[in-house]
Amino acid sequence: MAVYAQPGSGARFDWGLTGAAELGRVCAALVVVDVLSFTTAVEVAVSRGTRVHPFPWGEQAAEYGRRIGATVAVGRRQVSPEQPWSLSPVSLSTAPVVADLVLPSPNGSAISAAASATGLPVVAACLRNARAVGRWLRGQGYGSTDAPVGVIAAGERWPDGSLRPGVEDQLGAASVLDALSGVPGGLSVEAAMALAALASTPDVPAAVRGCVSGRELAEDGFAGDVELAVQLDVSDVVPVLRQGVFSAA
Repeated sequence: MAVYAQPGSGARFDWGLTGAAELGRVCAALVVVDVLSFTTAVEVAVSRGTRVHPFPWGEQAAEYGRRIGATVAVGRRQVSPEQPWSLSPVSLSTAPVVADLVLPSPNGSAISAAASATGLPVVAACLRNARAVGRWLRGQGYGSTDAPVGVIAAGERWPDGSLRPGVEDQLGAASVLDALSGVPGGLSVEAAMALAALASTPDVPAAVRGCVSGRELAEDGFAGDVELAVQLDVSDVVPVLRQGVFSAA
């Protein structure tokens, strides 16, 4: 149904792979937000000059990397001196810079890879670059009813594979929407509700640290990734996915 695409507004908001597919049919650009940790990792890597290739989580990532001649990131726990590249933004901030990195993840990366098939520009946003992303989108003329932008909170997965909405991604997406709040097409109701959550959150870093996803990472020994991810608007890097590769706009 056409109504699911939130028609008549310049900035729209939805969740996960299905939401991205719905908005990707009608929007002129998509923004993917996966604060813990895919889009934060993309921002860090792209800021250091690496081209990032999103890829769904799975065994095929290594084969894909071999085919295109790219380094392939490993799971956080598989990091070693020989393989320092992973989904951990902290690891990517200190690992040797490579030209091309395949960065698999089950949520943000899978959504980005699927969205790239639409041919639309897909932007990786996080708390570190949300304002810069909003500024870039407006500068490119997105945000009218004729060229709407869809902002996608990636969310996490329950063990049965269903979507688990995440506070961190709602706040990250809302931070982008905040930077888009004056666009000529206005915000959809869904986007405005996400923005209302941000407006009622006095301390965004504390909320991300204290939410399920933040606590899960910290308890797994990756509190440093959370701390890096909650730095607000410290980056002007806008990673844009074109022809399957994220590089700086």
